[in-house]
Amino acid sequence: MAALRKEVKLFIVRSLAQFNTPEETAKLVNEEYKNLNVSRQQCERYDPTKRAGKDLSEEFKKEFEITRSEFLGKPEHIPIANLVVRLQRYENMFLATKNNVLRLKIQEQAAKDIGGQYTNRTEVTGENGGPIQNENVTYVTATKEDVRRAIDELESEY
Repeated sequence: MAALRKEVKLFIVRSLAQFNTPEETAKLVNEEYKNLNVSRQQCERYDPTKRAGKDLSEEFKKEFEITRSEFLGKPEHIPIANLVVRLQRYENMFLATKNNVLRLKIQEQAAKDIGGQYTNRTEVTGENGGPIQNENVTYVTATKEDVRRAIDELESEY
């Protein structure tokens, strides 16, 4: 195992903080830094949540925590979380396939995404789409004569 430069160590720490596995991280490092050949075990030593990373320096532990909190706090940075990106990928799949059943499923999935089926948003409105009524209102439809008659009937009972 060759000693790694700080730049490579930070790359590994950040990759692991974004929930990449040590194997995926090793592959990314070997692609990014052509002259290096790091192993899965070597990458695992830079994950403070694993037993192998228990002796990681404070600097790298702090970088890991910062990267992970940023990653978890901003899902919009993940392309598939963006509706436009998903729709573009559906379009690419739709155009690439000749299978009619698969094409229908892709269309259905796109319609579900556009229609907001997978959102937690609920819109609550009042009658005929108006605002919600916040107070209790009683509407009286009786005439004055009806009210007088009802009062007279009640008084005669007592």
